[in-house]
Amino acid sequence: MKFLIDECLSPELAKLALEKGHGETSHVVWMKLAGLKDWELKPIILDGDWTFVTKNSVDFRGPKDRPGTKGQYADVAIHAGLVCLNGPAGMDLDMQIELFEQALVELSADDDLVNQVLELSLEDEDALRVLRYALPKD
Repeated sequence: MKFLIDECLSPELAKLALEKGHGETSHVVWMKLAGLKDWELKPIILDGDWTFVTKNSVDFRGPKDRPGTKGQYADVAIHAGLVCLNGPAGMDLDMQIELFEQALVELSADDDLVNQVLELSLEDEDALRVLRYALPKD
């Protein structure tokens, strides 16, 4: 898979993906795209056929209870996938790595994320919720 890691997440996630064999992975900062607004980043993600990894889930998939009704992917007909890492405000590096490692495990079983979202949410210290759903809805 070809991951693009959002600037709100550590570049260590991109390094991890590279180590795991995802050789086309990059980070927004490495591509000199830091500071771009989500709507400015969107065409770069789509044109580059990137699977985007972010913790700004609402900004990209819309509200949790109605994904796809708003957000940057609401009007996208086809995309390479979206990985949302949801944790508490101020999610530290260890938590980012834990969530992303679990995402990689999930994707090792089925890496076809075309028009799908893979969401990993730390609901409390011991509960990890993993959701996978179509976006846009079929």
